[in-house]
Amino acid sequence: MNLRSHRADRDPFFRNCALGLIGFALLWLAVLRLTPPVDRLSRIPLVTQASYLQDGPKVDLEGGIAWINTAGPIRIEDLRGKIVLLDFWTYCCINCHHVLPDLERLEQKYAKELVVIGVHSAKFPAERDTNNIRKKVAEYRIKHPVINDADMVVWRKFGVNSWPTFVLIDANGRYQGFASGEGQYELLDKAIGQLVAKHKEKDELNLTPLRFFPENEKSYDQPLLYPGKIHVNAEANRIFVTDTGHNRIVVADLDGNVVDVIGNGRMGFTNGTFQEATFNRPQGVYMKDDFLFVADTENHAIRVADLKNKTVKTVTGTGVQSYRREGSGKADIMGLNSPWDIVPLGEGNRFAIAMAGPHQIWELNLDKDTVGVLAGSGREDIIDGTFKAAALAQPSGLASDGENIYFADSETSSLRFLNMKKKTVETVVGKGLFDFSDTVGPIGKGRYYFQHCLGVAYADGVVYVADSYNNRIKAFDIKGKKIVNVVGTGQAGSEDNGAASTFYQPGGVAVAKGKLYVADTNNHALRVADLNSGDVSTLSLKGLTKPEEPVVPPSFPNAQVIRVADAKVAPEKSLNLDIRLPIDKGMKLNDLAPLPYTVEVKDSEGKVIGGTSVGGAEVKPPTDAFTTTATFEKPLEAGQNVTLKVSVAAFLCKEGAEGYCLPKSYIWEVPMTVAADGSNRVSLGGDAAKTETK
Repeated sequence: MNLRSHRADRDPFFRNCALGLIGFALLWLAVLRLTPPVDRLSRIPLVTQASYLQDGPKVDLEGGIAWINTAGPIRIEDLRGKIVLLDFWTYCCINCHHVLPDLERLEQKYAKELVVIGVHSAKFPAERDTNNIRKKVAEYRIKHPVINDADMVVWRKFGVNSWPTFVLIDANGRYQGFASGEGQYELLDKAIGQLVAKHKEKDELNLTPLRFFPENEKSYDQPLLYPGKIHVNAEANRIFVTDTGHNRIVVADLDGNVVDVIGNGRMGFTNGTFQEATFNRPQGVYMKDDFLFVADTENHAIRVADLKNKTVKTVTGTGVQSYRREGSGKADIMGLNSPWDIVPLGEGNRFAIAMAGPHQIWELNLDKDTVGVLAGSGREDIIDGTFKAAALAQPSGLASDGENIYFADSETSSLRFLNMKKKTVETVVGKGLFDFSDTVGPIGKGRYYFQHCLGVAYADGVVYVADSYNNRIKAFDIKGKKIVNVVGTGQAGSEDNGAASTFYQPGGVAVAKGKLYVADTNNHALRVADLNSGDVSTLSLKGLTKPEEPVVPPSFPNAQVIRVADAKVAPEKSLNLDIRLPIDKGMKLNDLAPLPYTVEVKDSEGKVIGGTSVGGAEVKPPTDAFTTTATFEKPLEAGQNVTLKVSVAAFLCKEGAEGYCLPKSYIWEVPMTVAADGSNRVSLGGDAAKTETK
């Protein structure tokens, strides 16, 4: 997404232009050997840097108003010895979503050498709010640090002009170049690999892994997590909610009694029974006959749930993102690109798909087993015209009035529709990629009333719109030719109070029997508004619990093993343990991170006879001294020899630089003899023990 022009990703023309520019830059740098000024940093393509810009300018990360996923700000000086990759993004941007798997691959490949830092430079006003960004960082499972660059200071400092843009910084804090757009994994991998080799040869790398504190790892007890879309079939007495954050679909009756859950909650791309099936952040759903069609967004696929036989299968999409923008093909082998919603299209088994990735609407025809482009050139813009010539901008919600297909074109904050008779795209309200507001009034060319709308629903001559970033549900009165507010004050909140009710970036809407159903995404809730009385309530989904999480034993990286002198303990069924962490001077515990620990007691044959469960336990809030108890299957016996092992994982931050945190673990191993005169308490510290590093 470009501020000055609308980039067509992977278009050969743009690629040829880019290659020409790269060649020019290589020649320019090779001959002149010049260092670019800081305010023009991003004009130097990344591929030129490994060979030509050995001494780029030093940079800093100052300018953000808040940091997320860290205990505090991080200075570039704190990261000396680490290669740093900046990812400039904004959370509305579908291209920014698409590059997250690439960043995760790089973080895994260069776990010791690389630190990725997201720089959130907002497009929309709502995206400047730190709490809103925090929600999306958690929703999209982003684990690296993120700067809220609300005032675009860091953006301007690096000369960035499009989302996403990557900036590479070497282990000495010097600028190495930039790359923009999707599909940059190979380029970034090569450049990072070259820097790793260069710094390794000079012994300039700090290979100690850093520890951050991802928002998505905080405890969420709610049964719904970031519900994205909702569909209601009143005749079948069914509500379908995509529990997007939990990778599943919840099925309930109109009273909120849960009757089924489709998907086991684990992220994946598996067909089978409802309990076996896995999804990846599903969004739009639609029930037709006894089947539920699911836009499985991050699996880039359309899945179908057989509601009678309780099975799931894939009808189109391969699980891999496709960059195709024209034509059609066999449904079972065609790739898709972030399908966000799905609705029936005319007669037969035809469906319209909001294909957010390529900025198009596609058609799935199950009678012919085909899928392909229906409307949109693939250019990100708001241009009306024939299906082929029109330009769309991340369509994210669909609704049919029986003749036309209305859609929320989110990046232009517009309500538009496919005129199926004329085969044209027409705009109800909306003007451009950077035109948005929170107002109501008559429709007309050039008017705009929404801010990143995401969902639409149709009933009785009215199109309801989830005006997501304005925290409202608005409506288009087709006959009256005007936009009105339905519910929501515009303030983010969760209050059920009629006209004073508040919502928090709702993503989906549905209408049935005079009621408006809302997937209130950031409130993790399902809300219901009575269109006659104006009453608003939160519908409890009775019987729904969050998915079971697999038990994962804690890990203990960077461990200091502390050998302790033999202890004499009492023949009892439990043993009290006083633990004090020997924290290095100048470091302190991170207040945000609990201390995971395990206790294990083994007999002389190595059999575990007591301690914590496999998943261990935690100290919340963290403290450098705590007491716990080891319990045994049966009382210890006098004369018995046992071994106690206590492992504690801590996250230590520099005093005065709390954003820079390192994992540090402490492991005590204590031989113990059971005796009648033994103690029922063992003290573990670090100042009187021989230590060694594992």
